[in-house]
Amino acid sequence: MRLMVYSHDTFGLGNIRRMLAICHHLHATLDDLSILIVSGSPMLQSFRVAKGIDYIKLPCLKRAETGELGVKFLPMEADEVIRLRRELLLSTMVSYRPDVVLVDKKPDGLAGELEPALRHVRCSLPETRVCLVLRDILDAPEKTAAEWRERGYNNVLHWYYDQILVLGSQNVFDVCAEYGLPPAISRKVMYCGYVARHEAIEAPEKVRARLGMGPDEALVLATAGGGEDGFTVMQRSLEAARLMQAKRPVQMIVVAGPELPAEQRRRLSATAAGIPRARVVEFLPDMLSHMHAADVVISMGGYNTVCELATLHKRAIVAPRSEPVQEQAMRMERMAGMGPFVALTPETLNAQQLAEAVLAQLEATDRALRSEWSLDMGALPRIARLIGHYQRRSAHGAQPVGESDSDLRMDAAAS
Repeated sequence: MRLMVYSHDTFGLGNIRRMLAICHHLHATLDDLSILIVSGSPMLQSFRVAKGIDYIKLPCLKRAETGELGVKFLPMEADEVIRLRRELLLSTMVSYRPDVVLVDKKPDGLAGELEPALRHVRCSLPETRVCLVLRDILDAPEKTAAEWRERGYNNVLHWYYDQILVLGSQNVFDVCAEYGLPPAISRKVMYCGYVARHEAIEAPEKVRARLGMGPDEALVLATAGGGEDGFTVMQRSLEAARLMQAKRPVQMIVVAGPELPAEQRRRLSATAAGIPRARVVEFLPDMLSHMHAADVVISMGGYNTVCELATLHKRAIVAPRSEPVQEQAMRMERMAGMGPFVALTPETLNAQQLAEAVLAQLEATDRALRSEWSLDMGALPRIARLIGHYQRRSAHGAQPVGESDSDLRMDAAAS
C-alpha cells in the first residue's frame, strides 16, 4: 500500500517531527507499506528515515511577522514559489497514486496549494482515503473558527476528506465543540490520544557519565524546540543556573535549536561562558536520552515537547508562548493537574522566579515523589489500526468483516 504524507511547515520543527513519528511507527507496524513524505520543512533532510520511507522536498516558504508569506531561500516571489509547490504536489499525486493521504493541519495546504491535488484524488482516485491530522489545539476558538469560515475549510473537509484525526483527547480539548464544527464534519473526527515517543533511549546513567556529572549534581535541560522564538526562555534559564548553583550543584544544558538567529545564539553562548557547568548546544542528536537523564526540563509548551515529557514522566517548568498563537498557553491551562509541571509566563519570566521553580522541582525529585502524567498516549497504535483497516480494505476491494471507520472512532473515544 502507498501512503503519501503532506506537511507544509513554515515555522519551527513541530509539524514535521510529529508527522515523522507517525510515519516511522506505521512503517514499523504495517507490512508492505511505502511512505512518501512531501514537505517544505528546511530540516527534513536532517532527520533519519527508514528504508521504505522517502521524501520530496518542496521549496521553502516562511511567514513574516505580519503573517504574510515570503520565500526563505530562492530569489523568487512568493506567488511563483507557491505555484511551483502546487504543481509539484499535483504531479506527485498523479504519479504516485497513493492509497491513503495524510494531510497535516491545513485542509487545502499552505495558500491553498494542495487543493488541485485533492481534486485529482476525488476525480481520478476514488478509492484513495484522505485524512486530516490535527494537533490537540490549533489556536483560540474564536480565532480558529473565524479562520476556518474565511478559508472555507468546512467545505474542503466535506468534499475531500474521509477522516479527521485529532492527536489529543476530547477531555483535554473538544475540537468539535470548541471550534463549532458542524455535525457532518464532527462525524469524521477521531480523537486518537497523544503521540508517545518510542525511539531507543540510552540509560540515564550512561548519559550522565558522558557529561562528567558528579554524584550529587543535578541535570537541568532547557529546550525550545526549533528555537526560533525561544531566546527569552533560554536566556533566563542560563541566568537561573547561576543563581541555583549557589544552592546546590547544577549542570545546565541549553539546546538552542537550529532556527535560533545567529546573533541570539552568540549572546547565549557569551552568557554561558561566564557560568560554571553551563553550556549551549545547537542540537542534540539524542535529545530524548538527554531529556530522560535530566532531573528537570525547562521548555515552552509545544505539542512535541509536552508529549516527550509525558512519555518520560518528567518534571518540568513550562513557559508557553501566547503570541501570535495561543495554542501553547491554552494547552498548559487545560492540562493543569495532569502532569508534574509548573507553568510560568515567558513575558514576565525572571531568573529568580525560574531558579526557585526549578529548585522546588529538584526537591520534589529528591523526595522521590512520583512524576506521573495522566494523558492518553495511544495515538500511534490507533492511527496504525486505522491505516491497517484501509490497507485491508484496499487489498480485498471491500470493507473487512467486523470493521468500520465508525468502529475505530468508537474505540478511540472509549479509550
